[in-house]
Amino acid sequence: MIFLVTIWVVKYIEIKFGLSFAHFGILPMELSGLKGILAAPLIHGDLQHLYHNSVPFVILSLGVIYFYGEVSDKILLYSYLGTGILVWFFGRPSFHIGASGVVYALASFVFFSGLIRRHAQLIAVSLLVVFLYGGMVWGVLPVSAEISWESHLLGAIMGLILAVVYRKMGPQRKKYDWELEEEEALNLSQEAEYWQPSVKINYQYKPKEHKDETKG
Repeated sequence: MIFLVTIWVVKYIEIKFGLSFAHFGILPMELSGLKGILAAPLIHGDLQHLYHNSVPFVILSLGVIYFYGEVSDKILLYSYLGTGILVWFFGRPSFHIGASGVVYALASFVFFSGLIRRHAQLIAVSLLVVFLYGGMVWGVLPVSAEISWESHLLGAIMGLILAVVYRKMGPQRKKYDWELEEEEALNLSQEAEYWQPSVKINYQYKPKEHKDETKG
């Protein structure tokens, strides 16, 4: 909520005083553009741009906080900073602004995390994300020079990375009794194979051949 209020206050200040903070965006491979890693998600081109990022951000961030409580702060932080860093390295030589990269990172994380964990509730959330924001898929393509498709694509990649890194943390799929029995049987079979001798010894006795001796 603090982030949401901040981005709207920033836009209000721009409109109120006739300012533009676009030069605080990410400028790839330029030292002066490093500040954009922190500042760019707070800056938006217009109210429509701001609105379109605000709604999905609220829904996705609340979903992350609800399902991944103990690691949600790390996921949100790395989605924010990680996406910005990737854009600084791989983006076009132009100012990149807006929170869309963070939104794509969160959407990608929720989607892939649900699939990787095979968690029923998370899969439902993943399907909801696809249903509500399925059109986001086209945002990773260079369809318009005015849209930072690099932020979208790199944010989605960052979300996938986080889904893999944190796959064993947070909510886990409930395992049924038959699955536990299969795992136990597999472990027992592996232990049995481990203790079997790997070298076979041939105990068959083969008598030596004797040659006839002749004396002259």
